[in-house]
Amino acid sequence: MGWQWKEEHLDLILVPLGFLIMCIYHLFLLYRYLTCPHLTAIGYENHNKKAWVEKMLLLDSKDRGFAVSVLNGHLSASTSLSSISLVLCSLIGALLGNSSNFLTSSFILGDSSRSTSTIKYIAILSCFLLAFACFVQTTRHFVHGCFLISMPTGDVPVDCIQRAVLRGSNFWAIGLRALYFATTLLLWIFGPIPMFVGSVATVMILYFLDINKAPMIQYGHSRKGIGGGLFKKIEHELVEVFEHDRRQERS
Repeated sequence: MGWQWKEEHLDLILVPLGFLIMCIYHLFLLYRYLTCPHLTAIGYENHNKKAWVEKMLLLDSKDRGFAVSVLNGHLSASTSLSSISLVLCSLIGALLGNSSNFLTSSFILGDSSRSTSTIKYIAILSCFLLAFACFVQTTRHFVHGCFLISMPTGDVPVDCIQRAVLRGSNFWAIGLRALYFATTLLLWIFGPIPMFVGSVATVMILYFLDINKAPMIQYGHSRKGIGGGLFKKIEHELVEVFEHDRRQERS
């Protein structure tokens, strides 16, 4: 007997192809971010965040409550998404433990066997666990950034705060990408065709969202090392001392 086409073969062709398209696009995005960050939305945002940290350090420590509020907003968002990812992991775990398959072969064009369903749920569970881990790391780095930027002495190097903020932003971006992968894998529950179409549509949408055509904003360079607010205060005191000496010499 010759080879016969079956619906199960769709999963062997379309699912790896759709997953490969997603992986190739994100490898291309990573290469573009490392070589030409100004052409990506992630690089554009990180450039603005680095400048934001420098400008916030020009203020006195008592006036940096607004900067802490901005970081707290990021903390709330990352905490919410990590909680949602954990809840979805628990839901998928419950579905794995359920012996009954609520999607029968009459609703799916493809392989609907028990082993394939288990592979689907494990793949989705892995993406949500990765997203949860990334959002937890995002919370960790933003909390560390809040501690550093609110340091009362103002002698924290700018690079340390920038590193904490940018690491939190990068983990945030990776967590979102894990959710995008999980979304396309969720479509696999309804068959390989929706999963493949969803992968292609996701890549097309992300390409237009990840590209950056706006020129980089050129900010004024602030003093690095010790916080700019401390330098500004010392400079102001020195000017007052010199003016006081001049007035005494004239008198």
